[in-house]
Amino acid sequence: MAGEPVVITVLGSGTSVGVPTIGCNCAVCSSDDPRDKRLRPSVLVSYGGRNVLIDTTPDFRQQALRAKIARIDAILFTHSHADHILGLDDVRPFNFKQGGVIPIYGSAETLENIQNCFRYIFNSEKSESSRPRLRTNVFDHRPIDLFGLEFLPIRLEHGKGTVYGFRFGPAAYLTDHSEIPAESKEQLRGLEVLFLDALRHRPHPTHSTVERSLGSVEQLAPQRAFFTHICHDLPHARTEELLPPHVRLAYDGLEITAGANGR
Repeated sequence: MAGEPVVITVLGSGTSVGVPTIGCNCAVCSSDDPRDKRLRPSVLVSYGGRNVLIDTTPDFRQQALRAKIARIDAILFTHSHADHILGLDDVRPFNFKQGGVIPIYGSAETLENIQNCFRYIFNSEKSESSRPRLRTNVFDHRPIDLFGLEFLPIRLEHGKGTVYGFRFGPAAYLTDHSEIPAESKEQLRGLEVLFLDALRHRPHPTHSTVERSLGSVEQLAPQRAFFTHICHDLPHARTEELLPPHVRLAYDGLEITAGANGR
């Protein structure tokens, strides 16, 4: 795997309610710019013929169809909020096609919450209906080796809660967070590509703002940064005009190649 490129596909770049937001007629929700259409936040990491999914949003079926995802080899969860887990049942077609089980990874708290939310998946009772075939794996601070690529869990603060981002090779994906602890910042040096939460300009108790994330970019100095988990306060084109050239807004369908001199 060393030296091979990693392709990151943005499946969703929106906030927990998505954009357009139900019942809203603001300029962004009414925009004709396809980059202003934002499903719930998730990425697919592809390398060496493998696909690792980060989070299963309520929009996962639509995301998988749009991106023409042919297989899922593993799933990593950042945390167990609804906008990051509620599409889990839609991995069933991958079980049908691939056979076997799909390993899923999360913190102990995240996996406990997922098992409580989807009791029918994890209980031992016989079922007349199909259900996802999954194998749970608890991660801690150590790297997770997935098919020759290490995914390092990065601890983040999400308001009063703890969530995780992931560093993999020369890239890192940090979605929902309000703060990046000092020890986590040290794990994010020397990156080629960095994704950061940037909900809006106005402060929020559990999410980073555009300004705060620009500060993180300045501190961590990645070659390129992409902001995600974006709400309807930020029109894509206008917001990008005000950002440095190496900082862009993510958008649904964006593909980024990192490693092996990829762009």
